[in-house]
Amino acid sequence: MDIPGLVEITTYDELRSVVPQPLGPVANKTRKELHELDRQWLSVSPFCLIATSAADGSCDVSPKGDPAGFTKVFDDSTIAIPERAGNRRVDGFTNILSNPHVGLVYFIPGRGDTLRINGRARIVREAPFFDEMIVKGNRPQLALLVEIEEVFHHCSKAFLRSRLWKPETWDPTAMANRPTIAKTLERKDTDLAELEEYYGKAYEEKIYKVKY
Repeated sequence: MDIPGLVEITTYDELRSVVPQPLGPVANKTRKELHELDRQWLSVSPFCLIATSAADGSCDVSPKGDPAGFTKVFDDSTIAIPERAGNRRVDGFTNILSNPHVGLVYFIPGRGDTLRINGRARIVREAPFFDEMIVKGNRPQLALLVEIEEVFHHCSKAFLRSRLWKPETWDPTAMANRPTIAKTLERKDTDLAELEEYYGKAYEEKIYKVKY
């Protein structure tokens, strides 16, 4: 795509000419093991994003959510995340089969800062700790076991700029609802009323009843 006036950065030195080196406390804040404060964060976080990349460079970011504390901490360098049944695309898992490197961002609702964890992941289909991950009778059929290589806390600037947690800025009706999006883009032959029923109250009630 030709964009008049576009100036691209193609080298590290060019990048650093725009963005100076980080200050010492920021540059040196990464750690290789969980601190007790990191453990506490994981114990109250109900949501994270998992970034993966395949061997060919194609990427995916997948949201994961469960009741707070859903991530199991084994020790200072190992955690596990249960996988609940979803759309069956397994894009992230497919990436991990060829490239085990993952990046995780953990959120606490209402907090602007986040916890970031980078490491190497393995897909597990059975383990005794699955029994500790049962929610509303649902025992996960898969889990992601992550060996931590890097962990650090990230500041709240993005959340402050976006005002993400400010209810007065929320407008769920600004965009077409999920049934309409599905009807338009994914399930064109399905009646809208049927989709509205599918994505209605029963959708939330059955999310732990579904299995692969």
